[in-house]
Amino acid sequence: MLIDFHAHIGRVSQERKESLEASQIISRLDEWGIDKACVLALSETPEGNYLEADTEDVLRECSHFPKRLIPFCLIDPRFGLNSPDMDFTFLLEEYVARGCRGIGELLPKMSIDDPRCLNLFHQAGRFKLPVVIDLHSRPVSYGLEDAPGLPGLERVLRVCPETIIVGHGPTFWAEISGQVSAEERQGYPSGPVKPGGAVPRLMKTYPNLFADLSAGSGYNALTRDLSFGLDFLEAFQDKLLFGTDYCVRSHTRNEVKIIDFFHRLKQEKLISLDAWEKIAWKNAARLLNYDRKN
Repeated sequence: MLIDFHAHIGRVSQERKESLEASQIISRLDEWGIDKACVLALSETPEGNYLEADTEDVLRECSHFPKRLIPFCLIDPRFGLNSPDMDFTFLLEEYVARGCRGIGELLPKMSIDDPRCLNLFHQAGRFKLPVVIDLHSRPVSYGLEDAPGLPGLERVLRVCPETIIVGHGPTFWAEISGQVSAEERQGYPSGPVKPGGAVPRLMKTYPNLFADLSAGSGYNALTRDLSFGLDFLEAFQDKLLFGTDYCVRSHTRNEVKIIDFFHRLKQEKLISLDAWEKIAWKNAARLLNYDRKN
């Protein structure tokens, strides 16, 4: 069993005219040996316009394959009144009733602990919806922002203990290491992981912090220092989630490197079978309140 916690549909850009519909995702899941996928929206936030797929698009496409695709909704923290007092209950009630199991991918160009973000996080927790965040550093034009050491994320975890936050993105995964430079926070650092990383510290301290392994950032974090990466997978086996971040029809299996790496972990027994199965699907099923028989 394998659940992809981070997949997308939508037109990637107006110039390239590429789109990804549910049937295309299903073909890839079958090809890659993945049983189910969480489909995340982006374009409710203007920063996510590079992938034109909002919650309505996600719900429509997932409805074609309800046993394979799990819809996530997305709400911009600035929606409505652009206020930390905005009540999103009417949206969240509707989205949950229509089958959404999480929120994401949240990537407005805002501080992660902006009061408007905290407001959304609190309400997500009330509805038991995990929130997938994307942390990016400038000059990238999208992604939640945080200072070195992730003090903003720590504040979110502390003041919103009822909310599951799922970390993702280059800046998040760069902080698996200590002594991270500004340049490293913008991309895929190489070389040994240094002691004192914010991500291991926060994952150990806060029960509500999880992380998905998707995209080049997740793969890079695990493989730049493989010995550390394998220890990390074992240590946080209850809080990690397999994911691909697949969103472009032209992506090949070789380009989505986490897939073969994750299968290799099991085939070569690089981590325990218990750890592999938790990361492969059990943790996702638990967060999503999803029955394997569905």
